[in-house]
Amino acid sequence: MGDMKRNGARATLVLDGERLAFAEGETIYEVADRHGRDIPALCYDPRLEPFGGCRLCVVEVEGQRNPVASCATRAEAGMVVRSRTARLEERRRTLVEMVASENRDARVDPLHGYASQEMGALLDRYDARPGRFRGARSGQSRIDDDNPFIGRDYDNCISCYRCVRVCAEQEGDYAISVANRGFSTQIVTEFDGLLKDSACTFCGQCVQTCPTGALADLKALANRDVPGETKTTRTICTYCGVGCSVDVMSRGDKIVGVLPAMDGPANEGALCVKGQFAYDFVHHRDRLATPFVRDRETGELRPASWDKALDRAAEGLGKVVAEHGRHAVYGVASGRAPHEAAYMMQRFIRAGLGTNHIDNCSRA
Repeated sequence: MGDMKRNGARATLVLDGERLAFAEGETIYEVADRHGRDIPALCYDPRLEPFGGCRLCVVEVEGQRNPVASCATRAEAGMVVRSRTARLEERRRTLVEMVASENRDARVDPLHGYASQEMGALLDRYDARPGRFRGARSGQSRIDDDNPFIGRDYDNCISCYRCVRVCAEQEGDYAISVANRGFSTQIVTEFDGLLKDSACTFCGQCVQTCPTGALADLKALANRDVPGETKTTRTICTYCGVGCSVDVMSRGDKIVGVLPAMDGPANEGALCVKGQFAYDFVHHRDRLATPFVRDRETGELRPASWDKALDRAAEGLGKVVAEHGRHAVYGVASGRAPHEAAYMMQRFIRAGLGTNHIDNCSRA
């Protein structure tokens, strides 16, 4: 069994001179990643089945003639692996230059999406020359796709198929696929139509896994001119009861976009169209900025202070309970309110008024 240990201990391999333990079924890439060893890749997403298309993650395995894709090669006890030899690094630099030379934009705005900076990071890492292999380009952007959420700039596509795979493997929608072969390869919908006419649910998964910005978050990019440093705040989406974790991007006091939390325990990087794109209400011009109370004589709504509005609400609720009993009150929490507000709402209805008659407009 080589280095396989008995009594439940893990097997080991040697990576770049260091002995590392691994679990049965792990790939070389997963072992390296778990131990903090960085192996570059462009077609890899930990949520997807190994693809081995970009060849950046190749490593040398002692006893094997050619380098192997670490993302698709299972770790075996006693393996001796080298991931950073001069030969491998030169190969990776050439591959990055070939990919970047075909793309119109090697670097894109970070607001394009979660993974959009991966190409630029590799260019910096290998000091690569994007124009070294400049020539014909295979991408064909869909500037005619007028959906308001997802930009399809295939002039920056590298055919890693992460978008197609995440749509199929994670979402189960199969809304996009691969057409043609070789240099004519293209990402398409059925019958090469528009996204809104396809099975696409606009979850944004394809955008967030794209490593080059070929697919882009159009709503976030519309805020690219908002001044200030982009900050992210971890919170929970309030639209339903699943509890998806999201990272809200903001500049100053304005929300400029939403990123799914890849380490979110409930969603693991997935979001629906509402969680991904429906945040316009926060800064909408029709959103109330002050409380209103109804004039007792005219019945018209008039601006009021918070104290006056809360006093009027308490008066009305107290009157209903006194005349009809506590079960005459029913509470509905808003799916657009923070979770803290929803908690206080249910505490008020249950503990304050003594009834369990409460629901949420976004209950799943």
